[in-house]
Amino acid sequence: MAVLQLLPPSLCYNLYSSSSSTSTVFFPFHIRRPLRVSTVTTIRALSTNQPITAKEEYPSASSSPRLEGKVTPRSVDFSAWYLDVIASAELADYGPVRGTMVIRPYGYAIWEYVQEYLNVKFKETGHSNMYFPQFIPYSFIEKEASHVEGFSPELAVVTIGGGKELEEKLVVRPTSETIVNHMFTQWIHSHRDLPLLVNQWANVTRWEMRTKPFVRTLEFLWQEGHTAHATAEEAEEEALKMIGVYIKFSYEQAAIPVIAGRKSREETFAGADRTYTIEAMMGDKKALQAGTSHNLGQNFSRAFGTQFADENGERKHVWQTSWAVSTRYVGGIIMTHGDDAGLMLPPNMAPIQIVIVPIWKTDDEKTGVVDAASSIEKMLKEVGFRIKLDDSQQKTPGWKFNFWEMKGVPLRIEVGPRDVKNKTVVVSRRDVPGKKGKEFGISMESAFLESYVRQRLKDIQASLLEKAIKFRDSNIVDVNSYDDLKMAISEGKWARGPWSASDNEERKVKEETGATIRCFPFEQPRGQKTCLMTGNPANEVAIFARSY
Repeated sequence: MAVLQLLPPSLCYNLYSSSSSTSTVFFPFHIRRPLRVSTVTTIRALSTNQPITAKEEYPSASSSPRLEGKVTPRSVDFSAWYLDVIASAELADYGPVRGTMVIRPYGYAIWEYVQEYLNVKFKETGHSNMYFPQFIPYSFIEKEASHVEGFSPELAVVTIGGGKELEEKLVVRPTSETIVNHMFTQWIHSHRDLPLLVNQWANVTRWEMRTKPFVRTLEFLWQEGHTAHATAEEAEEEALKMIGVYIKFSYEQAAIPVIAGRKSREETFAGADRTYTIEAMMGDKKALQAGTSHNLGQNFSRAFGTQFADENGERKHVWQTSWAVSTRYVGGIIMTHGDDAGLMLPPNMAPIQIVIVPIWKTDDEKTGVVDAASSIEKMLKEVGFRIKLDDSQQKTPGWKFNFWEMKGVPLRIEVGPRDVKNKTVVVSRRDVPGKKGKEFGISMESAFLESYVRQRLKDIQASLLEKAIKFRDSNIVDVNSYDDLKMAISEGKWARGPWSASDNEERKVKEETGATIRCFPFEQPRGQKTCLMTGNPANEVAIFARSY
């Protein structure tokens, strides 16, 4: 039996949160003996000392609402629409413990495409994958708690393992920063050991009180990169390089036109010198922090005593970075591209890029139609497309059209008796609804159809990005006064304006409007500017928005 407790927010730690500028101090540790933990049976909130049982948690799949064939319109209730799409497109379901989710195969397949792309890029840039333990001694959190008061979500803590009270409580990984730095201290001795570039794919536990599937859950999946360098310049170059990887992924794979920039002091990770971010505009115009990269300076290396001998034999502290993207990116894809018909996936991220729906009325028609559809499936699969032949007989063609549209499949190929006779097919684009998105009389000839399909998928990928850019740009308002900012935010838009005001004034904006500084964009207008809040000179514009 293992028993978990929840730490109050003032004693918690969250590497990739964006809500504090407090510095942190950590100390190394050693785990002296093996730990055996079986099923978690009791969870207790320290703030209330009340146990939480599975029966009080999220509704089960059977009790969750399901809409047959349609979802709540986005314009009516965006949040309900989002949950309907996740359920109807079979992306995820609620877990038996409150705040958890079960990622279903189709949803996990999307995450796998995130992993596949980033894994290649990480290795191309010299990083190696490894894995760090899930359990972190409580003394780490206890030592640094006063430095991160009010910073992070609540933590889960193991107090009993193998039926016995533990000598030291263990935190279930909220991030691996502490254990990574402890190990770096053991591995780094000389300048020849640098740079040290590692990444891990792992799960993370943070006891969120308000959850939303993919966007914010008690447990989620992510990658977290950690690097150590000999100079400040190398660390800065690394932090910018990795945010660049995220930018490229967002535009080229996910078709999400993120705005990249630097976080304000208020929003910088506690323990970092600088935090860089990619911010995405969702369909309800809220911002989603889709990825972050931190230049940690020497803050952690000084706390842990992580030093190296330079070429002259002088002992110096390393300079570090950390960076992460999580399964919340799947939520970002849903909320950026989806429509009232359901999910809409960029072809580069779609588990199924093409669905073939054969259409027949009689048994005589069926044989020829299914044979033609099977030949098309085989040919397109052999040249590398991700394809599905839906020749099931339990559902009508119309039902299949709606179902695969709900799942966001970019292209649909329809094959009927007349098409077989004419050696042609009908092709429908998911991103262009109705007859406008249909093309008739497309030749079945292998070379032609392969070329046609490849080009249409490229067109859809580009179209989704173009549409998202237009939506984003049409909902960003340039402001020059605080009244203008408040008006823009009240209309649900992003406000972009010159800013050089204090942290207190930034907090005032949040308190009065619910908006925060999402970033100071890398792309800045030239010339001297005047702060919208104070009237003083400003060197940069900032983007304000309400966010997830």
